[in-house]
Amino acid sequence: MTVHAELTAIVIDCAAPKELAEFYRHLTGWEISHSDDEYACLGNGSSQLTFSRVADYRGPAWPDTAPHAHLDFQVSDPEATAEELIALGASKPGFQPGDGQWTVLADPEGHPFCLSAA
Repeated sequence: MTVHAELTAIVIDCAAPKELAEFYRHLTGWEISHSDDEYACLGNGSSQLTFSRVADYRGPAWPDTAPHAHLDFQVSDPEATAEELIALGASKPGFQPGDGQWTVLADPEGHPFCLSAA
């Protein structure tokens, strides 16, 4: 039997939901629909990113041998977007796999994500 489910949200653990939602609002252009000290979400109507506060949260390392998920985004100008996001608190790890096909960044709480050309 196959279950057909619609993905409605990706929930990301963090220390500061409001701040992280604002960072991703800047990246995606999506609207923030809820924001408080415990929980924040933004979306485009059919999908949303949700940020949930976890006490004593520590972000993942990059690179890391432990498995974890990350988000991929396509943008018109990856280099300019990376510079803008770094100014907003992202960081660019030294390890950059993919032979220039994408750029790995880490959000202000250390979650890795990738930018590639649209």
